[in-house]
Amino acid sequence: MTDPTAATGSPPASADSYASGPSAVPLLGETIGANFERTVARFGEREAVVDCASGRRLTYSELDGQVDNVALGLLALGVAKGDRVGIWAPNCVEWVLVQYATAKIGAVLVNVNPAYRTHELGYVLKQSGVSVLVSATMFKTSDYAAMIEQVRGDCPDLRAVVLIGTDSWTELVDRASTVALEVLRERMAGLTFDDPINIQYTSGTTGFPKGATLSHHNILNNGFFVGETCGYTERARIASPVPFYHCFGMVMGNLGTTSHGACIVIPAPGFDPAATLQAVQSERCTSLYGVPTMFIAELQHPDFASYDLSSLRTGIMAGSPCPVEVMKRVVSEMHMEEVTICYGMTETSPVSTQTRRDDDLERRVATVGSVHPHVEVKVVDPETGLLRRHGEPGELCTRGYSVMLGYWDEPEKTADVLDAAGWMHTGDLATMDAAGYVNIVGRIKDMVIRGGENVYPREIEEFLYSHPDIADVQVIGVPDEKYGEELCAWVRMRDGAEPLTVEALQSFCTGKLAHYKVPRYVQVVDEFPMTVTGKVRKVEMRERSVSLLGLENAAAVRNA
Repeated sequence: MTDPTAATGSPPASADSYASGPSAVPLLGETIGANFERTVARFGEREAVVDCASGRRLTYSELDGQVDNVALGLLALGVAKGDRVGIWAPNCVEWVLVQYATAKIGAVLVNVNPAYRTHELGYVLKQSGVSVLVSATMFKTSDYAAMIEQVRGDCPDLRAVVLIGTDSWTELVDRASTVALEVLRERMAGLTFDDPINIQYTSGTTGFPKGATLSHHNILNNGFFVGETCGYTERARIASPVPFYHCFGMVMGNLGTTSHGACIVIPAPGFDPAATLQAVQSERCTSLYGVPTMFIAELQHPDFASYDLSSLRTGIMAGSPCPVEVMKRVVSEMHMEEVTICYGMTETSPVSTQTRRDDDLERRVATVGSVHPHVEVKVVDPETGLLRRHGEPGELCTRGYSVMLGYWDEPEKTADVLDAAGWMHTGDLATMDAAGYVNIVGRIKDMVIRGGENVYPREIEEFLYSHPDIADVQVIGVPDEKYGEELCAWVRMRDGAEPLTVEALQSFCTGKLAHYKVPRYVQVVDEFPMTVTGKVRKVEMRERSVSLLGLENAAAVRNA
């Protein structure tokens, strides 16, 4: 296999934090549907999807036939190019069918977060103008069908709802017989790879989420180059317990898999550590995806040692900062010697940097890798926009084929993050070393300023992971009348460990961290407030800490 990251020339040495991703492998200049059908033509009899929960297995030829039936059914419903089709469901075969069917007919797939309640559901359906919604009937404790009925009257564009596993799904598929296959061929011939094809709502911590609008070119190429960097071939079998509604699942997972003729393995509708480990063992998976909290749950499963994970070679840990100690265990105990870390955001399709399979352990545990093929990254002073020098923290920006078209119907919010030169401003604080490797030191909004000192929670978290009794830790800033902000550590204890006191934690830090980096407060918890994709909600943690610690007056002083 050609190394997609192989440089075509040696750039001159520079001390500025800028890097571009030259590549010997060209970008894919085709739509998702065209690429998928090329894969079907090459690997028609190979397994494409295995759904462990339902026992369903589809070859590429079988998958393509079912995708066409859903595509023709949507055409029979009158779905035009550019119409928005929503999908609200946990991981299942039908999610994959709708993803590729909408790509073939040029409809914009709107991913709806499985954790949404009626308020959020109604907003997304209305803001994007969804005309057809494909949904599960329920998931966990959520009655999707009932919630849809509650909001339907406020969504004037919504004219059809198809519930998976019911007569309405059967009717959708049966409608395929009423539309000639030539109609689908004509629709596909009229699409371009720069057309919008997907809206993914970012998980906003304040206000409503924004709909990042992505093209065929954005997400097909990003998925493809993630797979290239992992070394995928048609023999790869990728266990994907991450949610399909998120770019990790549908781009890095599904598109990264099908663009190589490999196999998507769905362990369960939602994340379950035992089901994931069982899927790896029974399906002989070669790659495993997950956010750090998923890998932690798998490693801590009481029967972890009984699973045969020897088929694993690679995988991806992404979605939030990856603790060094967790990554080391994944490499040594899960046989994932070539595991990679990816960094990115929904607005960039999502991956901008990735570690390489042959990177040494230090780079694979201590950085988020180097720039992706055909992408540019730079680290700048957030105030002036000037490039930072190697090792100096600043805002990470990215530019290239992967940058979104914009936020759906929100040009002002698009302009807030996408500048005139095409750079996406990530809001993440990062450093870049002389070899171009990037380290994320925190969010600009998460940075704590204590008595004039800039403190990056990520650095303190990494240190506290070395405490023998701490299973997981998050550090936040809370208001303080004297210093402006103080540090508060939220910790989860290992099984059997005594709760950590403030004095014990401070004693552990003394002499190893500068005094202003030592947390003043400790909250021992069973779990962190999380988004459905495994990202920690630090805004909520801060609000709860202010209340629990009685810091309302300090907050008022700080915000005055």
